[in-house]
Amino acid sequence: MAICLSHSGEAIYASSAPSNELFVGTADGVFLLARERSGASWEVARHSLTGHHVCSLIIEPTSGRLFAGTHTGGIAVSRDGQNWTFCNQGLTSLNVYSLAWAKSAGRTKLYAGTEPAHLFVSEDLGANWTELASLRAVPNVPEWSFPAPPHVAHVKVINLDPYDPDCIYACVEQGELLKSVDGGASWRDLLGPAGILKASEGDAHRLIIRPSNPREMFMPTGFGLFHSLDGGLSWSNDAERIARIGYPDPLVFHPGHDNLMFLAGARHNPGTWMKSKNADPAVARSRDGGRSWELTMAGLPQPLKANFEAMALEAVGDSCALFLGDTDGDVYYSDDEGESWSKIAQHLPAISKGSHYVVLKPGFGRAA
Repeated sequence: MAICLSHSGEAIYASSAPSNELFVGTADGVFLLARERSGASWEVARHSLTGHHVCSLIIEPTSGRLFAGTHTGGIAVSRDGQNWTFCNQGLTSLNVYSLAWAKSAGRTKLYAGTEPAHLFVSEDLGANWTELASLRAVPNVPEWSFPAPPHVAHVKVINLDPYDPDCIYACVEQGELLKSVDGGASWRDLLGPAGILKASEGDAHRLIIRPSNPREMFMPTGFGLFHSLDGGLSWSNDAERIARIGYPDPLVFHPGHDNLMFLAGARHNPGTWMKSKNADPAVARSRDGGRSWELTMAGLPQPLKANFEAMALEAVGDSCALFLGDTDGDVYYSDDEGESWSKIAQHLPAISKGSHYVVLKPGFGRAA
């Protein structure tokens, strides 16, 4: 079995045995890391889809096809992880931030989120895409804006309810968390109009829904880690529980034991990176469903300046392995629930969304 590591694609896997292939989405295509067997060293085995910034990777399980969302070319599909074909029929934007899949009524549906913030669905494995136009009908669309030029919001991550494939959540950065209970025919905004957060604070990075209690949700944002116990009707900010990660983003859990969670992110928001060239990231673990957190940094180099922008978890029975990717193109691996980390790839192109990795480059933002 193969799994993926990308900024906004599939991130949580349950496998019968440890996988020996890892597809990594980077600012210059897809890299395959492979090992001969569990416990052996990982090596770069292949580089494909060169010239395209891959933000999102998913594997559709029935067909085994690998889908890549790119910032410049739309959506590419591969049957073998090496040869790619673009499938953009029906897309109105080729700047694809997020991909997801779901089984509904025995059929696979693929979802794609773009910049500008639109959402598309395909029921024929990407051959054709149809816009779910009602996403743009919610009241506060004019307030959506991204801080960096051209100040256009995007659908950063797409989530599906684990028990209802017609219940879709779209994380709009920056401005909103949207929910549909009818497969995208209509949407409800869970943050702005309810007065919970201002649109400028509704910086929904992603959403985690606990399988053991789907009404409990976690939402990393640019303003801390938000937590809901009532299906998103109200939120509390748990930032003080994990103050070391002031700009949380990647968040995963063990699918069979969802009290076990892992969170990664920077100490401060990207506005500070331009000056310091230092994201100062960390990774933390919770064993009690987010009530308390501990840093799990053993084996990671210090100091760290590149930001962690991708994390994946693979559960095999009660155990799990973790993968971290950063904006320097380094990949770290832990097979002991974050107790220790080792670097399994380095100096790949940046593993990053958008221009985050550019902000951290020396010289960026300085006057000529």
